[in-house]
This record gives sequence, structure tokens and C-alpha cells, in this order.
Amino acid sequence: MFCVVAAQEAEAHVKWFCAYDVAGQPRGLENVLCQDFELLLGVAVFWLFAGCLIEPTALGTATIHALDRITEPLRLRTETMIRAVCAFFFISIWAVGGILLTPELKTTSPLVGVLQLGIAAGMLSRRTLPLSAVGIVILFGIGVHDYGVFHLADYPIFLGIAAYLALVGLKKDLFGISPLDVVRYSAGVTLMWASIEKWAYPEWSFPLLVEHATITLGFDNEFYMRAAGMVEFTLAFALLWTPLIRRCAAVVLTGMFISACFEFGKIDAIGHSAIVAVLLAIACDDRTSARDVRAAWLAPVSLCAALTVTLFVYYAGHAALFNTSIL
Repeated sequence: MFCVVAAQEAEAHVKWFCAYDVAGQPRGLENVLCQDFELLLGVAVFWLFAGCLIEPTALGTATIHALDRITEPLRLRTETMIRAVCAFFFISIWAVGGILLTPELKTTSPLVGVLQLGIAAGMLSRRTLPLSAVGIVILFGIGVHDYGVFHLADYPIFLGIAAYLALVGLKKDLFGISPLDVVRYSAGVTLMWASIEKWAYPEWSFPLLVEHATITLGFDNEFYMRAAGMVEFTLAFALLWTPLIRRCAAVVLTGMFISACFEFGKIDAIGHSAIVAVLLAIACDDRTSARDVRAAWLAPVSLCAALTVTLFVYYAGHAALFNTSIL
């Protein structure tokens, strides 16, 4: 039920559909860290800890084996899938026109469209993937220049995808970290950061909740936004954890993103296509390593630490850049 509460709005990027003000005063932390927030965090900690306890058991092993069997056809074609979806994404935003990287990042430069087509063309060969990666970094840099570093902090996933493409094209890893793990970490950080927005600026989403009232399942809008943020943050954190936890989180997140597309249309489908491809790759990933062996109690402790750090960086960074208050 906890995941269903936020299944659709949690993954419909509000900046694509509603008015927003990145520099506006966010909700004070004393209002964010309320009783509902504590209750939701307790539920999140419970389920994460339960999952970690189950993972080393026979049930956990059986679940991993079932995932391996189901995802094997796609796992063997992970690179092809990511390259194909990236080509689709950049051709689509070129066709729509006036979009830099995501629907709210507008541009009037005709050179951006040429670069987008060049990035898509580079997906045809592994040798040209590093060039496509450079193109993505250039687009990201233009976004930082035009919209500011805080706005583009929503989208480190693009830098992760660029790193993946470059590493795959060069047949290298990043200081022992595989290309897929690099983009997995970037996806987790992206979604953890985006979830803070649901607590800091829930009012941005209220017009969406009025227009699509059924997705709240009858919950109060304020509570719904708190739940949506907690679901997204917890699942995003889970992408950074052990094999069963991260693969199950990727499956749930994929379902959430895809279900949101039916509610919010083709813009949502295009905008989230790249991260859906990354999530599918994570769900299919059957690799394990010594780094994946972790005590179950570390999961809730690490979740709370990650939540504390992300909240602090978000609010302190916003205060430093826009002279807003934290409390």
C-alpha cells in the first residue's frame, strides 16, 4: 500500500506540468519534519530492514533466481537497450523542439538540435559512444549556464548516462566501478534529490492533484506529498544497496514511472525514457561482489544518514544560493 500511495505522482516531474519557482522559499524544516514524516520514515525503515533480513534467506535466494530467469533476455542486451532508448530520447526532444534536456529546460539555439541529433547518431556504434557522452555533458553544461547549478542538480542522471556511454565505448571502468554501477549511483542520487522537492515545495504539485484527483486515493494532499517523497527517497536509496534490495527497488520504480506515463502522457514518457532504461538495466543486473555483503542493521542507519545529509545539502545549498531560510 505504501508504494501505491505515491505510485504515479511521485514520478511525474512536477516542473514539466506546473508553475514553479526554484529560487522561492521552501517549506521550513520544522514543517517538513512533522509527525507524519516521522511515521512514514518509520514505515520505510521497517520495510527496508525486513528486506535486508530476507535477502540472505532461502526466500531471498529464490527471489534472486526468479529475477534472473525473468530478466535474462533483457540482461543479455542491456547495452543495446540503453543505447536504443538514449537515441529515442534525443531524437524525440529534437523533434519536439526547443528543449535542452528535459521539458522545462527551454532553448532557442538551433545548434542544440544539431547536437541532439549527433548524440543520437553516436549510439549506432560503440566507437562513437564517447562522442555522444561529450555531447550530453555539453548540453548539461549549457543547462547549468542558463538555469543554474541548483536547478540542474535535479538531473545528475544525465552525467551518469554520459559516464556509462563513455566507459562502455572505451571499454574501461571508473576506478574499479563498472559503467552500470556508475549510472546506478547517479540514478539513486537523482531520485533522492528530487524527492526533497516534494517536501520543500508540495504546493507545486497541488494543481496536478486537483486535475488528477484519483491518484491521491482519497488521501489529504499534504499527506500524499509527504508519502510520495518518502516512497521515492527510500526506493532511490535502495538502488545503492545490496543486489536483491536494489533490483526490487528498480522493478517498483520502473512500474511507477510507466504508470505515470498513462496518466500524464507522452511528455512524461519521453522525459523519463532514459531513466526507465537505466532502472530496467539495474533490475536485470545479476552481478554480485564483496562490496554487496552488508549487515542488515546498516540499511536503516544508512537510510537515515542519507536522508539527513540530503536534506541538509538541499536546504543549506538553497539558502546559500538564494538567501532563503532553513527553518
